[in-house]
Amino acid sequence: MTSVLILLAGLMGAAGVALLAAAAHAAPGATLDSAGQILLFHAVAVIALASVISLPALTSRPLSLIAAFGLIIGASLFAGDIAARAFLGHRLFPMAAPTGGVIMIASWLAVAVAALIAAVS
Repeated sequence: MTSVLILLAGLMGAAGVALLAAAAHAAPGATLDSAGQILLFHAVAVIALASVISLPALTSRPLSLIAAFGLIIGASLFAGDIAARAFLGHRLFPMAAPTGGVIMIASWLAVAVAALIAAVS
């Protein structure tokens, strides 16, 4: 499962760089830089979580796995909605970016809870 997480993080990183490159050439106000930064930042976080998930001392491995996939889904929704608005002129679906943001927040809280569970176990 960690290979899948790292594969997805690699794709997120590549998409993040591509969006930042597009932002450098896009019309002002396209906000592609925000989408690229979200993807790059969370790609690194997913790789870190994939590393932590493989530690034998981690007692809340399922929660960490859920958090990692949540970061992937949330960042993809958030960035995808921004990119769709910039390139296609419309959203992915109503509330796509806010939904992605809420998923990312919940995923970060799941990371914190997983660490707390590991600390008290």
